[in-house]
Amino acid sequence: MDWTRSIDAYCERLDPGFWAEPVNALTNAAFLISAAAAWRVWRAEQRRKVPCTPPDDWAVPALIFILFVIGIGSFLFHTIATRWSVLADVVPIAVFIHFYFFLAMRRILCLGLVPSMALTLAFLFAGYGVAPLLSGVVGSSAGYVPAAVAILAVAAVARRLNRAAAGPLALVGAIFVISLAFRTADIPFCPSFPLGTHFVWHCLNAVVLYLLIRTLIRTSLRS
Repeated sequence: MDWTRSIDAYCERLDPGFWAEPVNALTNAAFLISAAAAWRVWRAEQRRKVPCTPPDDWAVPALIFILFVIGIGSFLFHTIATRWSVLADVVPIAVFIHFYFFLAMRRILCLGLVPSMALTLAFLFAGYGVAPLLSGVVGSSAGYVPAAVAILAVAAVARRLNRAAAGPLALVGAIFVISLAFRTADIPFCPSFPLGTHFVWHCLNAVVLYLLIRTLIRTSLRS
């Protein structure tokens, strides 16, 4: 496989040049801003010594770091746009999704370690199994549909187990569905809107990831 082969996957890109997707590239700054904002929330909670974020908590800083890496990886993909840069884009996102799901099982739903790991693995395999079935409907956005379903499902369960998290997660799920719609619309609407809509996905998804981390920090039932 030629890992240096150029990829043209978005409406904005018209040539293989580095700045062929300036708006898609620059809007990745939203992820960096979200990471900085999440870090401030975490530090503020640390100073208040909230039980859900003890001094030795490492998971939330790890999530924030992954969020930062998502911004860098997506920037690389929307500038270099080669097969290897695809991995820089999608791998950090996949790590964030499944790591967050595990932490949600542990800290929001307060499940044990073994059930949390088992559910995370089930979510992982189910997601990769369902995504190909949805690709004909939502294209490359199919891989993110299981994540949207997971957010809304955890919000529903949290209504019984952790009501403080239910509302924020439901809001995040709604925003994520809207952001997915903009991601999916990029190519279909390209003839009428040459800039494309992928940049809106970046901005809204950065908000989604920030809100997910903030919800985890403020509504955790355990460390």
